[in-house]
Amino acid sequence: QAQLVESGGGLVQAGGSLRLSCAFSGRTFSDYTLAWFRQAPGKERDDREFVGLIAWGVDATIYSDSVKGRFTISRDNAKNTVYLQMNSLKPEDTAVYYCAARRREVTHKWSSYDYWGQGTQVTVSS
Repeated sequence: QAQLVESGGGLVQAGGSLRLSCAFSGRTFSDYTLAWFRQAPGKERDDREFVGLIAWGVDATIYSDSVKGRFTISRDNAKNTVYLQMNSLKPEDTAVYYCAARRREVTHKWSSYDYWGQGTQVTVSS
């Protein structure tokens, strides 16, 4: 079993920045695609929104249109940690953010991910 633990959420004003971290353990980190999803207030689990991912092996990144140009995902294979740098935050970015891991596959579908963190709340005030 892999374990993922997110940190770094909080309250920030619109236009501000936050960096989320996700510490991975229990499996070979480099074998996994790491993705970020978010669940906005009032949305169901099935409505989790894909934010972005960093692919296993090649470290290529993919982002949703809603965050492209504002958010950046990176990974540190020495620390088994993936990061989500969020800049120019907007109130509509308010959500619980989850990191998730999928072994040796690149997908934006949340249902395909095997391992999930507990989530971290990000609140952006206007």
